[in-house]
Amino acid sequence: MTNSSDYTPPKVWSWNKPSGGQFANINRPISGPTHDKELPVGRHPLQLYSLGTPNGVKVTVMLEELLALGHSGAEYDAWLIRIGTGDQFGSGFVAVNPNSKIPALVDRSGPTAIRVFESGAILMYLAEKFGAFLPTDAGARAECLSWLFWQMGSAPYLGGGFGHFYAYAPEKIEYAIDRFAMEVKRQLDVLDRRLAQSEYIAGGTYTIADIAIFPWYGGLAKGWLYGAAEFLSVEDYKNVQRWADALLERPAVKRGSMVNRVYGKPSSQLHERHDASDFDTKTQDKLVKES
Repeated sequence: MTNSSDYTPPKVWSWNKPSGGQFANINRPISGPTHDKELPVGRHPLQLYSLGTPNGVKVTVMLEELLALGHSGAEYDAWLIRIGTGDQFGSGFVAVNPNSKIPALVDRSGPTAIRVFESGAILMYLAEKFGAFLPTDAGARAECLSWLFWQMGSAPYLGGGFGHFYAYAPEKIEYAIDRFAMEVKRQLDVLDRRLAQSEYIAGGTYTIADIAIFPWYGGLAKGWLYGAAEFLSVEDYKNVQRWADALLERPAVKRGSMVNRVYGKPSSQLHERHDASDFDTKTQDKLVKES
């Protein structure tokens, strides 16, 4: 690996060697499928293809919240996409999401299947389809969507910036870690100040803004992301901690956080979800016992 202080960018960049670090095996400068593989289709109106990363958890929490409200049309099949082995580059998945990123949703409830990709777009689509978790008042809606898009624009600095250089890069680069740690702490301060003013992110009501922000920043606050809780002094953000604890008490958040999860305690992992009873019968601890 070239020492960063000795590196001079070429006039024209070319991909001539592996980038190194975790996930290097799936990184490439082109899009499109690498192999033919059709996606499975279950029996429910909504088909989700995902993994239990923060972006994936947004959608499974949303679906579980809708079901908790009694929206039976939100029943879904959640299929596991293992990004570490390149499932997202299969032809079927690329047809649903040309960007080859999880999550991806197909709504088969109507005469024509509708694809939706990008987690924020999926949350908006579901909120509008079922009339839930997105205010209809113009001012409240604007506040909710502003925070939703805040998350979409800010989280890449947390994940692709801080998370990559702190936890995944093949070498520790002080400048990169300092640069993104500063930005993540600024973002946490933005949230902390906001949550000092209101119970939830967009005001006094739980919305898709909370659902979008929680897996990233709630997860960071509770020490689940990148092993960086102490490094970032996350306990200092008392209002974020209060908000994260409140969301963790919601049954739908607990259930949604389990779906397509492939790490942590076996009892917290539901690799695929095809029925509400799967939470009681098909978590990994139970499947291992059966085998």
